[in-house]
Amino acid sequence: MSRLYATFKYTVIAIWACFVAGPFMWAMTTSFKDANGVQGGATYIPWLQYKPTVTGWHNIFGGAGGVDVVHPFVNSAVITVAASAISLVLGSLAAYGLSRYRFKAGFIKNSDIVFFFVSQRIMPPVVLVVPFFYLLQSVNLLDSIPGLVIVTVALLLPIAVWVMVDFFNGIPREIDEMAMLDGCSPFEAFVRAILPNSLPGLTVAAMFCAVFGWNDFFFAFRLTFTEVQTLPQAVVALNSSIPPWWTLSAAALFGISPLVLLAVWVERYLSKGNLSGAVR
Repeated sequence: MSRLYATFKYTVIAIWACFVAGPFMWAMTTSFKDANGVQGGATYIPWLQYKPTVTGWHNIFGGAGGVDVVHPFVNSAVITVAASAISLVLGSLAAYGLSRYRFKAGFIKNSDIVFFFVSQRIMPPVVLVVPFFYLLQSVNLLDSIPGLVIVTVALLLPIAVWVMVDFFNGIPREIDEMAMLDGCSPFEAFVRAILPNSLPGLTVAAMFCAVFGWNDFFFAFRLTFTEVQTLPQAVVALNSSIPPWWTLSAAALFGISPLVLLAVWVERYLSKGNLSGAVR
């Protein structure tokens, strides 16, 4: 029975891995083809079924018939890093307060406040784009990186609060109490005792913020014009009546590569075993 279960489990895992990795492998092979290689039918093995070329990769870095993605890449990196950092700082402080203190205003309690944060992600982006447009226009921040950072923080802050509230709820309150018995203020207890034990939660929140911030297209498309272009906008700009699939595939792989590298790098911090022995 155990052998049958193991066979079934690994079969399902293998099928799912193929399902997930298949589009990436298809994009990888397509990125090393040219027009003849794409239009000649489905081929998979380089040198045997098609002659590989770096035309697609050359095009995304300013080659003929392509678009330079380096500047949009830098814009996306600046916006994502700045918005994620601000969201983590503000979100962690808000989440710690909601986790450790009880707030009540009439029928509104902590759980209602947390749901209010989460509800900001429920609304369709099209509902928010017009208010954001007039807000940035009033402070002369349309078509600018600071304006996109402000909008992205508004989108990422609910994610940071949602993730960190649950994580802080799982940290024993005795850690705060011991820190304050040693002479720390509540804020010092948060910085010195809670944050060092919150690395897995901060890592998860940072990953979510980075993914949503990096992949945002709608607000960047509607709130910028000529001065600022993000990487998703640059990838979409490659599309045409006859899409250059080799260039689009290369741009797509280039666009997801930072998130893949980030996920590989932070995987080591996702273990929750660092709280063992924290309470003495």
